[in-house]
Amino acid sequence: MTQRKTRVAVVFGGRSSEHEVSCQSAKSVLPHLDPDRFEVVPVGITPQGQWALGMDPNALEAGAGNLPTLRNRTDVVAIEPGQALKDVDVVFPLLHGAWGEDGTIQGLLELGGLPYVGPGVFASAAAMDKIFAKKILQAEGLPVGRFVALDRAATTLTLDEREHLGLPVFVKPSRAGSSVGISKISDWADLDAAIFEARQHDPKVIIEAAVPNVREIECAVLEFPDGHVEASLPAELRPVAEGVEWYDFNAKYVDDSYEADIPAKLDDDITAKLREMAVTAFRALDCQGLSRVDFFLTEDDELIINELNTMPGFTPISMYPKAWEATGIDFGTLLTTLIETAIARGAGLR
Repeated sequence: MTQRKTRVAVVFGGRSSEHEVSCQSAKSVLPHLDPDRFEVVPVGITPQGQWALGMDPNALEAGAGNLPTLRNRTDVVAIEPGQALKDVDVVFPLLHGAWGEDGTIQGLLELGGLPYVGPGVFASAAAMDKIFAKKILQAEGLPVGRFVALDRAATTLTLDEREHLGLPVFVKPSRAGSSVGISKISDWADLDAAIFEARQHDPKVIIEAAVPNVREIECAVLEFPDGHVEASLPAELRPVAEGVEWYDFNAKYVDDSYEADIPAKLDDDITAKLREMAVTAFRALDCQGLSRVDFFLTEDDELIINELNTMPGFTPISMYPKAWEATGIDFGTLLTTLIETAIARGAGLR
């Protein structure tokens, strides 16, 4: 008898500002899922939170950054999440940002007893919140840069906080990704406007001291079905366009202002230390399945962890699959490993 294929729900879109990036990730993932092993069920979520079947990301119109989107669709037949996920064996929640990567859909799937790709509720929530992620990493003895957290009641920085950070600084939503809502300022007169921009995406704001002349290094972490965890060869992002100061949304998804060295051109001892730190960070936040750990490498060859992404991009230019390809795991095998790990782990406390 022919063995039944594993039914995989690929959930994409979502309510966050990274909606289009999620759609592009799904567009990239679907053709690389092994058709001999998996029966794929695409599940789209609109920016308004409607769940729908039959939304093919390859047929979506272009939105922000010329990326596919479910925005402004008038043909969506909304259904309940339970109906959308009926009779599936495992879920691949390809959602980036709030209402997806932050533990919300993970909690829904846990309630339904459905295995899913990626970290659980706590790790997803903690990593998504840059403030709490840094606190946990610090508690583990891992290096993070200087930062100040602004809660919902705080309107600006005190004089002591400004002296602690120095200029320039990056003003960021605490729980957003893809560089959405981020401003780099070199004059305190611009601080209030930058905080206002960040709060269009999150009432919690983190302000980080800029580290001069750093190299931006990313490392992919993968858990295998037997539970062991490995880090990929690191990748480096380099600005190649004149006047580009940092890796913003356009640099990530729209223009060609950055290039990648995969693997990064680093000394062997730095590469080994970085890979070890990536796994330590993964375990510190109690992650499962996968993550991408982003580092700064200073002029003095010191490593600083910038952030950890529990559902990194899977677009054609995303570093997570590219780093594993350079390490010896092709895209299809990577996706199969993620799904098999999710099934082996199952749902529930871990």
